[in-house]
Amino acid sequence: MRRDVFQGIADPTRRAIILLIAMQAMTPNAIAEHFKTSRQAVSKHLQILTECKLVKQEHSGREIYYQLNGAKMADIDKWLEQFKKIWETRFNQLDEVLLTMKKNKK
Repeated sequence: MRRDVFQGIADPTRRAIILLIAMQAMTPNAIAEHFKTSRQAVSKHLQILTECKLVKQEHSGREIYYQLNGAKMADIDKWLEQFKKIWETRFNQLDEVLLTMKKNKK
């Protein structure tokens, strides 16, 4: 099954994992310590994030460290950018309406 980045961020636990490893690479056990779920549940989330290519694995001896793949996060930002422009335009229009209303009150 092919997954995309939006499947990766669809789950709140996966978003929380992304926030954790954005600061530093972590092992699955270190990540699991931050959640009230089983180690296996965290591993499943890490598997999905890896399939979505939002995280990368780095082997160091017998340990596996998960780190954020910034390039894939940029895909999300690129998609959101179109909405940022729409929202910005609407906020600017609202500012104009509010200024007009304020001037008319005087």
